[in-house]
Amino acid sequence: MSRSIQDVARLAGVSSRTLRHYDRIGLLPPSGTGHGGLRHYDDGAIRRLQRILLLRDLGLPLAEIADVLDAQTDETAALRRHLDVLHDERRRIDRQIASVERTLTALTERRPIVAEEMLDGFDHTRYRDEVTERWGADAYAESDAWWRGLGVDGQADFREKTEALGRAWTDAAGRGVDPTSDEAQVLAARHAEWLGSIPGTPGSDVGRPPKEYVVGLAEMYVADERFAANYGGVEGATFVRDALLAFAEREL
Repeated sequence: MSRSIQDVARLAGVSSRTLRHYDRIGLLPPSGTGHGGLRHYDDGAIRRLQRILLLRDLGLPLAEIADVLDAQTDETAALRRHLDVLHDERRRIDRQIASVERTLTALTERRPIVAEEMLDGFDHTRYRDEVTERWGADAYAESDAWWRGLGVDGQADFREKTEALGRAWTDAAGRGVDPTSDEAQVLAARHAEWLGSIPGTPGSDVGRPPKEYVVGLAEMYVADERFAANYGGVEGATFVRDALLAFAEREL
């Protein structure tokens, strides 16, 4: 079945201008053109558009989405990975919705608000099982106590520092910076310092993470799309990994 550009734009919630732009940059060519040059799209093109929109929502720049799609030749496997990411995000949002509903109920009924309920879904505890499995229960407990001890202002400062580091990585990757360059290695050193600042993580007692910890995390950034999204997607995470591996080899 083939659909016109207007139909596809309406169904996808994008403009026809956006679809024409995707065509111009080679990201989503139409399946064909009809009378007067009107673009139309078959099922394969619509599936590709779905994946483009998913990757775009993960923060991947348009310039890199085509490379990712071309590299992921198994469309079914790629969609399953996208689905896993979406399920994780839905569970997180469901917790946030429930948290806000409990707060509204407490306000309406003029009863005390339980902080643990009010903030559920907004903190890092959703990674508890993974952290415990990888680095032990003591590591999670120590880092969790540190996080809660920061308070609202301290947590906000740490989030801003983390997000600023992620933006710097994404920007460098988007500009095609060599992962072994001085610029990338300065970012890698900054990343290692950030890791070492978190109590309970390997090397935090000396403020310097060990080589094997940095290497393991670097590989995880690429292997797990939830973490890759922090760096603009798989391509950005690959740049971060390569820079961290070079840094670990030379400095740790």
